[in-house]
Amino acid sequence: MQTAASPQPTLPTIAPIWKDGILYGCGLLGLGLILLRTSGEMDTATTPESGWFLPWVLLATSVGGMGCWGLARRGRGWGPPLLILLLGLMLTQTLLLGYRVPPGLMPTPTRVIRAVWMARAALMRDVVQTFVRQALVGFGCGVGSGLLLGVLLARFQKIEQGLLPYLAALSSIPIPALAPVMVGAFGIDWPSKAAVVTVVVLFPVVINTVRGLRAVDPSQLDLMRSYGASAWQVFRQVRLPQSLPYIFNALKLAITLAMIGAIVGEFFAAPGVGLGFRIKIEAARFNFDIVWAAIIYATVISTLAYGLILRIERRLTFWHSSIRSRGR
Repeated sequence: MQTAASPQPTLPTIAPIWKDGILYGCGLLGLGLILLRTSGEMDTATTPESGWFLPWVLLATSVGGMGCWGLARRGRGWGPPLLILLLGLMLTQTLLLGYRVPPGLMPTPTRVIRAVWMARAALMRDVVQTFVRQALVGFGCGVGSGLLLGVLLARFQKIEQGLLPYLAALSSIPIPALAPVMVGAFGIDWPSKAAVVTVVVLFPVVINTVRGLRAVDPSQLDLMRSYGASAWQVFRQVRLPQSLPYIFNALKLAITLAMIGAIVGEFFAAPGVGLGFRIKIEAARFNFDIVWAAIIYATVISTLAYGLILRIERRLTFWHSSIRSRGR
């Protein structure tokens, strides 16, 4: 009786990875060579006036894009986004220098990176004003008020029917219409922007808290009642844990809304410091490298805050199916 031969172990093929890496490197190299020729005076073969500039740029970008796509399919974490970012920055730098776009209209990535470093002292003061004093304070007030209101509305449906329409109406007020009112009530310093953030954050937290506290399996409630559990024990052991995924969804939305509300509020009035104030003033002066640097600072801070909330969510809701599926 013949037995089937066991398959021979094969080494993992790394050739496709090398091919994608070579394609990606060739694309970056091609954009770099075009960039050198257009920024200098070596020759005019690849300048925009020659008619060959854009086809060469598109060819190099296509080659790099194919390599980036192949690497991104096999990569995880921050690798694929960083590859796409690097290719996009090279393409933007090449096009802006090739077509001689004035920095007052659109600065090159290198000018923006230089502004991020050179203006770091002023921008960090702006971050403290906008994020710490305004966004975080308003976020804390809005989340605290939203959680308390959510618990109250989930417990008493009559109060929900009376308050929820007003909360929905309050949340529908645009930030540009709300900010001047808060500035008139609380002044031009950080309390007015913190009040704007509180209003913006409140409604998502209330709605998700109410939904989470009510999204409980009735069989679990019946089991707790059969053991003679009190209302507080049911809330602490069943309702609150089951509502955590909903609450964290609201927190992740609220932290981004908090930064947006704080920055937009500064467009109307500010005490001479703040990311929104910096963006408004420098845009009026056509210093768009500083404007983009301020945007980068705001984006990085918001991303870090979002990541912190996401990490806390994974620690506290590790049992939830959505968290377990991400870890696979």
